[in-house]
Amino acid sequence: MNALGTAIYPGTFDPLTNGHVDIISRAAKVVGSLIVGVAVNVEKITMFTADERVAMLENEISALDGGLAGRISVKPFENLLVDFVEREDASIIIRGLRAVSDFEYEFQMAAMNARLNSQVETLFLMASDKHQFISSRFVKEIGRLGGDIGHFVPADVKKKLDQRIAEKSGGGK
Repeated sequence: MNALGTAIYPGTFDPLTNGHVDIISRAAKVVGSLIVGVAVNVEKITMFTADERVAMLENEISALDGGLAGRISVKPFENLLVDFVEREDASIIIRGLRAVSDFEYEFQMAAMNARLNSQVETLFLMASDKHQFISSRFVKEIGRLGGDIGHFVPADVKKKLDQRIAEKSGGGK
């Protein structure tokens, strides 16, 4: 069943969504081991620090059923993705696709990564139908505007996101 080797599922995960958790659990079923790579980009303003994002991921992964958690690790990285893949002795990049609009960007990234390291393959997983519309950007925007984000993120992430939004708006505890 897990004939594939080690794979990297990269992203900023700011915040972690139910869609991310879905891709993580599904990818872990088809690869030998999965490393969730938390991208650290000093030029991108994130709501949560890299350490906070790693902790949220580790918390949600620990709750996965079927022995999956034991084959998944979380690591931050701040270099080129293909360099991170090589450093971790992986050969596969997992990317989730929500809609056709994602494909063009993801296709370009896969082609660029293949040019940088021809030994790395990119595997695309389609988002489950109930998660196709979820994006971290929309979740943050809905949360900032007072909407209910409970259907889009794990419960612990919702608490942290609600708290961070309150802090940033001056209503922090």
